[in-house]
Amino acid sequence: MGFFDIFKKKKVEENIEVVAAEVTPEVAEQIEQEEKQEQEELNSGLEKTKEGFFSKLHRAVAGRSTVDMDLLDDLEEALITSDVGVDTTVKIIRKIEERVARDKYVNSDELYSMLYDEIALLMEQAEGSAENFGLDAKEGEPYVVMVVGVNGAGKTTTIGKLAAQLTRAGKKVYIGAADTFRAAAIDQLGVWAERAGATMIRQDMGSDPASVAYDTLRSAVANNADVVLIDTAGRLHNKVGLMNELTKIRNVMAKVIPDAPHEVMLVLDGSTGQNAFEQARQFTQATKVTSLAITKLDGTAKGGVVIGISDTFKVPVRYIGIGEGIDQLRIFDRHQFVKALFGKK
Repeated sequence: MGFFDIFKKKKVEENIEVVAAEVTPEVAEQIEQEEKQEQEELNSGLEKTKEGFFSKLHRAVAGRSTVDMDLLDDLEEALITSDVGVDTTVKIIRKIEERVARDKYVNSDELYSMLYDEIALLMEQAEGSAENFGLDAKEGEPYVVMVVGVNGAGKTTTIGKLAAQLTRAGKKVYIGAADTFRAAAIDQLGVWAERAGATMIRQDMGSDPASVAYDTLRSAVANNADVVLIDTAGRLHNKVGLMNELTKIRNVMAKVIPDAPHEVMLVLDGSTGQNAFEQARQFTQATKVTSLAITKLDGTAKGGVVIGISDTFKVPVRYIGIGEGIDQLRIFDRHQFVKALFGKK
């Protein structure tokens, strides 16, 4: 090891010591308290799902001393009726069977631990910077998110809440009102943009959505925006029409920023259960969906769809909605989510 290598190594070690020194017991306690509060809020937001999901698991497992075929059948039924989905349930049961065969004796506590691990592993985890509220945005050009989903799924509200969180983090946000088929959607988005402190680009109702997206990106580039959120029409009149429209919007945006959109986020209403699976299927066939936002989980016992949809379509969940407040659009963490389902602190 040369002199300069030794010097660099020493500097790295010094930096590590400085960072460690900065995390005082008081700071560590504050971080722990914030994490605990976040988990408690998530637990509260997912209370109905937890009651339905965990109570079904508990009924399947209660009083059993070993894991046998009858227990696995009951477990399978509990998962399917919690809207986890058939294919994902089969995967979970197979994994449990493999582990039981290998470990021979398994009690109920060990079974819960297995379920916890397997469910967490099945879900895709989105990557992204916390300082950019979960987005993988980089300095130098606007990070473009095209938001898709059916009307009523919470698409406009999700865009508004996301814009608010990003502006709070110090980002300059532009919103493109490309759902030009509903005047109410444009007006609602305008209210959210004003509340969030974001800039909205709009045209008259019935205008070409691709034209709105194009104007939004040009303005965002000219004004050094950090993030661009493009709303799109939520019509599933037919797959061909949807595909053509979304493809046209993508192609037009790429003329302004070559690799735009950087992300296509599908917003799904978690309270619709199996209907959310069908919506995910339609949109993943119509365009390349790269992330999910699943809304309205606080008002439903069907939150198991988060597990099944992420696994089935191999698309990471980036956000979940657990209430009406701006702060209740949360960056998704699969381990926190499973903790909430299992009632762990």
